[in-house]
Amino acid sequence: MAAALLSKSPRLVVCAVLCIFLFPEVGVLRRAAALGINYGQVGNNLPPPPQVVQLLSSLRIGKVRIYDVNPQVLSAFAGTGIELIVTVPDDLVPGMAASASQALQWLAAGVRPYFPATRVTGIAVGNEVFTGNDEQLKASLVPAMRNLHAALAQLGMDAYVRVSTANSLAVLATSYPPSQGVFTQDAAPYMAQLLRFLADTSAPFWINGYPYFAYKDDPTKVSLDYALSNPSHVGAVDPYTHLQYTSMLYAQVDAVTFAAARLGYGNVAVHVSETGWPSKGDADEAGATVENARQYNRNLLMRQISGEGTPLRPKLRLEVYLFALFNEDMKPGPTSERNYGLYQPDMSMVYNVGLNQQATTSAASLSLATSPASRRDVRKDFAGLCLVTSLAILLIITQALLL
Repeated sequence: MAAALLSKSPRLVVCAVLCIFLFPEVGVLRRAAALGINYGQVGNNLPPPPQVVQLLSSLRIGKVRIYDVNPQVLSAFAGTGIELIVTVPDDLVPGMAASASQALQWLAAGVRPYFPATRVTGIAVGNEVFTGNDEQLKASLVPAMRNLHAALAQLGMDAYVRVSTANSLAVLATSYPPSQGVFTQDAAPYMAQLLRFLADTSAPFWINGYPYFAYKDDPTKVSLDYALSNPSHVGAVDPYTHLQYTSMLYAQVDAVTFAAARLGYGNVAVHVSETGWPSKGDADEAGATVENARQYNRNLLMRQISGEGTPLRPKLRLEVYLFALFNEDMKPGPTSERNYGLYQPDMSMVYNVGLNQQATTSAASLSLATSPASRRDVRKDFAGLCLVTSLAILLIITQALLL
């Protein structure tokens, strides 16, 4: 029946086929919505949250991580459909661990009033706690996470919001080859508690992975192509698993997975909560250039669009949050710390990775084309027609099946 109906509309079929082969951006838009980005606010010249949300929507960014529960930011994201990870700062963790009511109060005051209009899907409790020096904070982290999860359940939000914490790669004693990944002696007891909680609540293990640091520390021995995730690079082969790695970041993720498996939690998903490359640095910060930053983030974007997983989990697309949306002028430390952004505070691009605004339509879209503006506009308009056409064909088939 469906075939008979489609035979009566051959132009629709031809148009759909042309869309698939000539205008892959239609599929790109859907997949690129899975790309995440970190929206930090350590600056005195950043645009107001409504303008930031407008920018993110125009770029088809589907996931955002923020480092607080700023009411203005949470309100600005309402109704956008963008998934949001919010953060509990380190200084609140001990109190939440000691008192379930404090966890409930924080959630009820800081998140619940904006939910579900603002699509909060994750809570990051602290940041890189297990590689710090505060032993009380380390001991408090998982109990605080448990109290937060209980508070989510009490408010009926636990099915929608996952609780985790972002970890530095320094929790690993060994990261190469990936199959030999193992947690440090100091971190292992805490990792066991954390992984047990994550497994119990179906939450991911978050890792802040920065191949830039590995390259900066030893640029004569670390391959720049490997650190930049260049797909043409031969890469490295794990001698134990014989898996080939063309991306240092993906190798780091698999090293964490192997380390978790050694504790009995190989089924816990590993996501990248932060990764990026600075576009500017001090004299002793090798590799901190605009071109390297563009190439690193562009390579990750293309891997995201293709749905690529790590060599260990090739069919499971790696969830990645780029760091960061803006250059933040008030961040302490070396020059590189203030130059991770894709955008300047005035919302001009630091460099172009392929996320281009299409200001001529109200429904802005992602463009990976490098063709002239006139061709891009034609492709954009035709891509919209393709989407409508595809939906029309789907409707025809559905109606036929129901007859």
